[in-house]
Amino acid sequence: MRTGVIIAGGYSTRFGDEDKAVASLAGTPLVRRVADRMSGVIDVLVVNCRPEQTDALRAALDGYDRPMTIAEDTDRDEGPMAGIMTGLRAAETEYAFVAACDMPFLDPALVDRLFERAGGRDAAVPQVGDGWFQPTHAVYRASAMADACEAALAEGSHKIIDPLFTLDYVVVDEDEVREYASLDTFENINTPEELARAAERLG
Repeated sequence: MRTGVIIAGGYSTRFGDEDKAVASLAGTPLVRRVADRMSGVIDVLVVNCRPEQTDALRAALDGYDRPMTIAEDTDRDEGPMAGIMTGLRAAETEYAFVAACDMPFLDPALVDRLFERAGGRDAAVPQVGDGWFQPTHAVYRASAMADACEAALAEGSHKIIDPLFTLDYVVVDEDEVREYASLDTFENINTPEELARAAERLG
């Protein structure tokens, strides 16, 4: 059994007044596109969000073909690390794939490979380009990463990569990533202009 966790609770200030998670990308809410991309390689979906987002996210994910849980943030404004922690705490499987809500080109073949590579370890995390880790496109042992996030937050750290370095993790390098996906899988949407360009590509 595998869980997919989508982190949707950010304020996305560069996106304007609209909630990016439910913004329409070529007629489909952005969060739904991400969920649909991973549906073939997960069994259960968890969506992390702020309480005021719950109704809109439930509407965006209505009819989704996997069981879904909404995991609301309890502490506001703690950033994506807290969102990952909350999402992973709601996971009932040993391993979970964590993705940001704004990655509409996510490749399920890579997600599948990350689950394979994480087996027996605490995490499998892509590292591409000039050494950039992709912690919001990674598979974690849910309890280990949630505990690591909690410890980092208690120490006042909000750098999303910090908890990873306390875990037994495996790196999936760019060459291996490219065996399963293009680097578009990591592309995220931050502005209305980027959303418009993505819509053009989706045609």
